Amino acid sequence: MASTSLVRPTAPSISHHRITRAADSSSSPPPPYRLGLTTRRQSFSIRASASAGASYADELVNTAKSIASPGRGILAIDESNATCGKRLASIGLDNTEAEIDRPIGSFCLLLLDSASISLGPSSLRRHCTSLQRMGKEENIVPGIKVDKGLVPLPGSNNESWCQGLDGLGSRTAEYYKQGARFAKWRTVISIPCGPSALAVKEAAWGLARYAAISQDNGLVPIVEPEILLDGDHPIEWTLEVAERVWAEVFYYLAQNNVLFEGILLKPSMVTSGAEHKEKASPETIAKYTLQMLKRRVPPAVPGIMFLSGGQSEVEATLNLNAMNQSPNPWHVSFSYARALQNSVLKTWQGRPENVEAAQKALLVRAKSNSLAQLGKYSAEGENEAAKKGMFVKGYTY
Repeated sequence: MASTSLVRPTAPSISHHRITRAADSSSSPPPPYRLGLTTRRQSFSIRASASAGASYADELVNTAKSIASPGRGILAIDESNATCGKRLASIGLDNTEAEIDRPIGSFCLLLLDSASISLGPSSLRRHCTSLQRMGKEENIVPGIKVDKGLVPLPGSNNESWCQGLDGLGSRTAEYYKQGARFAKWRTVISIPCGPSALAVKEAAWGLARYAAISQDNGLVPIVEPEILLDGDHPIEWTLEVAERVWAEVFYYLAQNNVLFEGILLKPSMVTSGAEHKEKASPETIAKYTLQMLKRRVPPAVPGIMFLSGGQSEVEATLNLNAMNQSPNPWHVSFSYARALQNSVLKTWQGRPENVEAAQKALLVRAKSNSLAQLGKYSAEGENEAAKKGMFVKGYTY
């Protein structure tokens, strides 16, 4: 598809330009882009070493390996308070200040008793003691969402950038003391908006700085440039954008001396846009996704923990299962929120008498995805509710 049909002229697109970097005279700020053809190439060396988080290097590697072990994945319950409000409203519960500890606290504890987990800062503070106990007794690894959300990116095609680097060092050090052992930072890439070269560079640089700072304070960083499902583009276009995004991300991870053995990735699966007329099969999605990963992700990275991004619970599990039908260079697994929580929330309905049934619903979904990580999942017996898609156009977290 021609880039002019997808990109506004207000900012350059990465789609059909070869991008080269000018000579970098210093380590900061990141080197600028030159778009178009050049007659000279600048040679330079990139070193990814254990200097980032050197005092924690062994622990980082062990934590990453523990999470990325056979049958294991991540339950993501790190949504913002606003997103929690939307989820609770779907079952008729209010998200008022007076009730926040009751519905959200109850739902978090319901999930925690059953499930590695990614939390928001308030949940980590509330359940600090319980998490430290579970970590020791049940081999559950708690993590923490450390970004401060998306804001408009000036000079772009109505795109966003992720804030939160200010004070991140002190915050991650405190989260480590509270028991967290991995961190998450979510930024987004929008295909209908281009994406512009500016947005891709900003996303990649921010992720790299976050990763280096997290490792320096003992937390395994989950690197998540989510390529949104919004749009009517074909799967081939998603593949091209994903390859460019991940090339940029790993360039800056290396430049920031991030220890690859001590990170985890949280990519989007390579699919067509949610509004595209043809929906790809799990086998096709697996083919394109693994092709992208093999071209861009070093085998030193221990784990690929996919996001579900609005897919149905069954769809996300089927796609993961298709990717594990043959050996991969990395642990290929899941870090799902909606694709693990939706059935649980609908079963719970905010009623204490439904807690046991809701926990069983969570175990069903967790077991299904555990089997998918092993390539042994079957959708036989899945109910119709679990097959319902959860994509929302323009969804915000």
